Amino acid sequence: MSLEALKRNRTDFNQLVQAAQSVGGGDTQNQSYKDEREWKPTVDKAGNGYAILRFLPAAEGQDIPWVRYWDHGFKGPTGQWYIEKSLTSIGQNDPVGELNSRLWNSGIDEDKETARKQKRRLHYVTNVYIVSDPSNPQNEGKVMIYKFGKKIFDKIMDLMQPQFPDEKPVNPFDFWDGADFVMKIRNVEGYRNYDKSEFKSQSALLDGDDAKLEGIYGQLHDISEFIDPKNYKSYDELKAKMYQVLGEQAPRTVKQTVALDDEIPDFDSRQQAAPQPAAAPAPHTAEAVEEDDTMSYFAKLAAED
Repeated sequence: MSLEALKRNRTDFNQLVQAAQSVGGGDTQNQSYKDEREWKPTVDKAGNGYAILRFLPAAEGQDIPWVRYWDHGFKGPTGQWYIEKSLTSIGQNDPVGELNSRLWNSGIDEDKETARKQKRRLHYVTNVYIVSDPSNPQNEGKVMIYKFGKKIFDKIMDLMQPQFPDEKPVNPFDFWDGADFVMKIRNVEGYRNYDKSEFKSQSALLDGDDAKLEGIYGQLHDISEFIDPKNYKSYDELKAKMYQVLGEQAPRTVKQTVALDDEIPDFDSRQQAAPQPAAAPAPHTAEAVEEDDTMSYFAKLAAED
């Protein structure tokens, strides 16, 4: 699809809002954790960071400009780590999700605590244009993949579906009528906080220069790989890995439909003391980390063991 075709057939805004709502908008296998296509925010020693991004439209052949997936990341009593995508991302039962549901419904407080530690985490993936990245200026002007969590997705939803009558709905993924996203990261009680991040006023990306926009459109990455079933391990493989990490013998395989572990309440990091600078993470530290940093965070902890 050419840029001119994209301009003529821009995604219906209402369709985009409905898609966002349907994924909870209020709410590769063996792929290296180092993905050169991926952009990650950088913070200074004080935990502060700043960048300006532009969320980009869907690539050719894709209906919406983002995908979402879940993963689990936790350390078992064996000292081993379980870091895997959840099969619920592709509409299938997942062994950790099933285990968490059983633990949560056991009526035992200790089981609920375990379920919280093993709770699945939500990620969104989209293409972004790096307008400004003072900490890594070499990224500026590049089209990169950005993974983010519910907090930033909520800001996107607030822009697309504002709560007040004097606010105009804006599609932040639009080349011509979108808006730059100013990311402001602070260190609040030992954790990254994105509350001050905000969208600027509507503007055309790169002043609407068709030649430049054509170049950006041609660089969009295919993000469908994050929800491609071939990039997920099988149910039995994940179950074997889960019991290996937990140090338990896998029982007879019984697939059953249970409530997703979304029903497990989110852990409120504000009730937890700030993490100590020890080598081992404090309980729930992983739960308090912003979603877009999760996989690299778990990988780093696993590498330190």
